[in-house]
Amino acid sequence: MPNSGPPHILYIDDDPGIGRLVSNELRRHNINATVAQSGAQGLRLATETAFDVVGLDHFMPGENGLEILAALNRLPNSPAVIYVTGSEDINIAVAALKAGASDFVVKDVHGSFLTLLRKAIDSAVMQSQLRRAKEKAEAEILSANERLEKLAAKQAILLHEMNHRIGNSLQLITSMIRLQASATHDPHAKSVLRQAAERVIAVAQVHQRLYTSDDIQFVEMQPYLGKLLEDQQLAAKDRGCELSAEIDDVKLSTDRAISVGIIVTELVTNSLKYAYPDAGGPIRVILAPTHDDALSLAVEDDGVGHVSAADDRSEAQGTGVGSRIVDAMAKSLGAQLAQDSDSNGFRSVLVFPRGTDRPAGVSSH
Repeated sequence: MPNSGPPHILYIDDDPGIGRLVSNELRRHNINATVAQSGAQGLRLATETAFDVVGLDHFMPGENGLEILAALNRLPNSPAVIYVTGSEDINIAVAALKAGASDFVVKDVHGSFLTLLRKAIDSAVMQSQLRRAKEKAEAEILSANERLEKLAAKQAILLHEMNHRIGNSLQLITSMIRLQASATHDPHAKSVLRQAAERVIAVAQVHQRLYTSDDIQFVEMQPYLGKLLEDQQLAAKDRGCELSAEIDDVKLSTDRAISVGIIVTELVTNSLKYAYPDAGGPIRVILAPTHDDALSLAVEDDGVGHVSAADDRSEAQGTGVGSRIVDAMAKSLGAQLAQDSDSNGFRSVLVFPRGTDRPAGVSSH
């Protein structure tokens, strides 16, 4: 590629007199000029030196100017070529332009073509500079994108590793809590510890989804909630309950998925404890879009409904910790929990905006 500074021009012409005229004219205008007296010599010079522009004569003994033009265009970082001809045959100019010449000039014996040649050179130099600036900018953008892609890939690996380690740590905590629960003889303490383990599992499942997925920003809710409910199936069977889920195919951001998972865990546990005191029954979890493009989360059962004057059954018969957790998680989602209870069952509904959540399709299971 040519160096910065005055443009360097190669002029190829077998006529020494014309060559001197062109050289002198260009130097008077602060343009460096090198003259070659044959196409072969010009090709050799163009191969060895980077020129801004090449002026190429059409008629040279034993050589075809169009062939020399084609050879110049095949050079790496090929220079702009101005085709110079003493013939006024327009077909020669058209052929040269089609072959890749940037411009053409008709040569005359009086030398008045020199002004036209210099203007053509000025235009070609400017175009060449613009082209090189564009190529440089594109190369810099490409290099920057490659660096960003490498950085993003490295960050993705680090995030996967971090989520993997966090998930392992949470699994260890869950195991220790369960171990403590199994060694505890107090039924109330055993229940509290088991609930604590379920809350940790709701968080751990998210991290497991993250480090086993290519998408580390969002969590697919179908498999995530399905696995949470699968972990609660044992407790459901012990109480004769049947868990079912209708989960829309949607992805939530990590923090929002954790909040939804903890809410589902608390509400399902609440139904398992209070819905069916004598015999088991169904408990349903539903996550679906609303008409205004929000999301609706519902946990419902066909149990006894109110167990006291209190609206919340966990407040009525438990510590109220679960209610406070649900309220906090609902607040983080920008929503409030609505509960409806009658003799036909108990229903908890949470409607929250999608926010930055991403729909993944429209299917359910």
